[in-house]
Amino acid sequence: MSDRKSSVYRLTESAILIAIAAVLSVVKLVDMPYGGSVTACSMLPLLIIAYRHGTRHGLFTAFTYSLIQLLLGLDNFSYATSFGAVIAIAVFDYLLAFLALGLGGMFRGKLPQGAALGIAAVLTGVFRYLCHVISGCTVWAGLSVPTTEALIYSLSYNATYMIPEIVILALGAVYVSRLLSLEGAGVSRAVIRREQGGTAATVLSGIAYTALFLTVVGDVIYIAPTLQNASSGELFFTGLAALNWLGVLLFTVVGVLVFTALKLIANRTKH
Repeated sequence: MSDRKSSVYRLTESAILIAIAAVLSVVKLVDMPYGGSVTACSMLPLLIIAYRHGTRHGLFTAFTYSLIQLLLGLDNFSYATSFGAVIAIAVFDYLLAFLALGLGGMFRGKLPQGAALGIAAVLTGVFRYLCHVISGCTVWAGLSVPTTEALIYSLSYNATYMIPEIVILALGAVYVSRLLSLEGAGVSRAVIRREQGGTAATVLSGIAYTALFLTVVGDVIYIAPTLQNASSGELFFTGLAALNWLGVLLFTVVGVLVFTALKLIANRTKH
């Protein structure tokens, strides 16, 4: 592939993934009772861009995505009390928070694909969380965040939705890595090599990991809203006591059994 065609391919692929990320950002798996939400792996497409095309291109696309998120969140600027607050919201809640996604390929070549993307997902998610914490204990102190103990409150409040968001993102990154090879010139589904088993084994293994991923996502969707105190927005572990844990356990056990059964069948199909 010529350099020009390669550049066009990279830009086209990046534009598609940015668009997917923007759509996923408004698909809320959990809408927390006091603000904040858990999305459907909305940051994953940006991590994939950075992993496939390098940090320089990854930072460029992440910056583009941060501008899109800024435009989608313009309503938040109406609460700013000064021009400096507007700048701080733009920088910490949007530009820096999402720019870190451009580092999604930092472990490429150093670790297997799944581990490289999974760890990058956790680290970039934590960086975004810290950006929101800084914004919360400075810009939002005295507005939606109590002036006293603003740092503690911001750490707690932002954790209620960012912890589940990071968990979903990391699992999504590992899941995609099980199904797709992202390191070539193009994306392929040759993660499970044909010599290890036929098409049936590949399909069954993919369904197995899909079932496991959906099981964890279902657990997060059910459990996450109880982590936020509906009257204050703070991290609220005592809310877990009100959960129907028997239902959670049964759902999880069924998901794990489906995963195990499909993997056993897939392994037998290989031989």
